[in-house]
Amino acid sequence: MAEVRYERVGAAAVLTIDRPQRRNAVDAATARALRAGFESFEADDGARALVLTGAGGEAFCAGADLKAIDLDVDHPAGPMGFSRLAASKPTIAAIDGWCLAGGVELALWCDLRLATPTSTFGLFERRWGVPLVDGGTQRLPRVVGLGRALDLILTGRAVDAAEAERIGLITAVTAPGEHLERALALAEQLAGFPQETMLADRRAAIEGIGLPFEEGLALEHRLGRETLAVAARGAARFAAGEGRHGAF
Repeated sequence: MAEVRYERVGAAAVLTIDRPQRRNAVDAATARALRAGFESFEADDGARALVLTGAGGEAFCAGADLKAIDLDVDHPAGPMGFSRLAASKPTIAAIDGWCLAGGVELALWCDLRLATPTSTFGLFERRWGVPLVDGGTQRLPRVVGLGRALDLILTGRAVDAAEAERIGLITAVTAPGEHLERALALAEQLAGFPQETMLADRRAAIEGIGLPFEEGLALEHRLGRETLAVAARGAARFAAGEGRHGAF
């Protein structure tokens, strides 16, 4: 049985780690399959968003498979599959259960993170002397701020879903068992927006955060100008009566 599944559900590509017997921990073969799934998503023009999730109901991903210890730390795409690659379209993590170590790093790779109330997060590799090498030291401070990131990185402590939402580690807590359903609904919502402008704004936010402020403004200006025709069409629809009183 394939340990990573790629399937299209409406406008979403759903990439599922399916190793419940290992709490969806990632070994070298799983990393290769995740990379292939990412490449399929990027090549699929009809897939407007990627939903990353884990099978089995116990874990999203428990990180690297420490029994295999066969991940390629030097792979340019990243040990866990695609953690050093940049998606060109929105990405959503649908989390249920344990989200640990490299699993946290995969979740941080996503733009948005939805989790069930019983989900637990933690950089537990701290306990075993395993370093963060899938972007965690860079993405976590950008998501929750440096102070909170250092707390989680240095202590490796467990964080429940309520705290994860409070500190901004996750976007929202879903009802039990509804993480995937909510992620798919969110993907459809994103797919319904004018894509050129949404993708330009996404790119400006992601690339601009690492730039000096003035350079970030210049990037926003350049990307925004490229979508002015889309903006003009949207403004014309609004002027004609669409979208009044907050309706979409």
